[in-house]
Amino acid sequence: MTRPPTAALRRVIDAADPVTGRLRGTPAQLAALVRQGLAFRHPRPPHDHFLTPAGHRIRETPACVPPEPAPAAPDSGVFAARTGDEEKPPDRGPGRAREVHSAWQGLLELRRMTNPDASTDRPCGWERAHLVQAAALALEAAGQRPAGGGEEGYRVRETPQPEAVAVYAGTADDLRACASALERSGWQAGEYTEPRTRRRYLLASPRRV
Repeated sequence: MTRPPTAALRRVIDAADPVTGRLRGTPAQLAALVRQGLAFRHPRPPHDHFLTPAGHRIRETPACVPPEPAPAAPDSGVFAARTGDEEKPPDRGPGRAREVHSAWQGLLELRRMTNPDASTDRPCGWERAHLVQAAALALEAAGQRPAGGGEEGYRVRETPQPEAVAVYAGTADDLRACASALERSGWQAGEYTEPRTRRRYLLASPRRV
């Protein structure tokens, strides 16, 4: 990249999906971001555009222009991983399943692009910086059911420990299923007991090797 992106391109970058980096904009805007090395076009249909590591760095740098919404299709909602603490019952329909699958595939592509060895079986830097969202996406993509709105399911929460999240589930079998799902997704998880409540939970962290 030889110059900073224009204000219009910066707005497209800022509006990228926070999990996958998927972009929405006009064909000309997306092509300009590709030329500047800030985005790439996925080789598989539907050939969506995603931020490159350089694009993610631009997004994390405070902009010098007032934030405005980027041009987007009417149905282009921002994907959010289900942590289990949402007030409404989780959407379990086919539309949600497609969104989760797309988000997970985008995250695997981000792993391939940003891990030094192009590995997709090990979490990347974005996941280490967004532990709760990354763990929740890994669980939902593996078919685990998030809690919410009074329904039983997993809950992912922050912990004081660096690079670790706590995962709660309804039963011991549910907790073991969550541990297995996380381990298949490149995380390591151990089962612990809260001293005061005696409640069992997982302490999970992204695997480094």
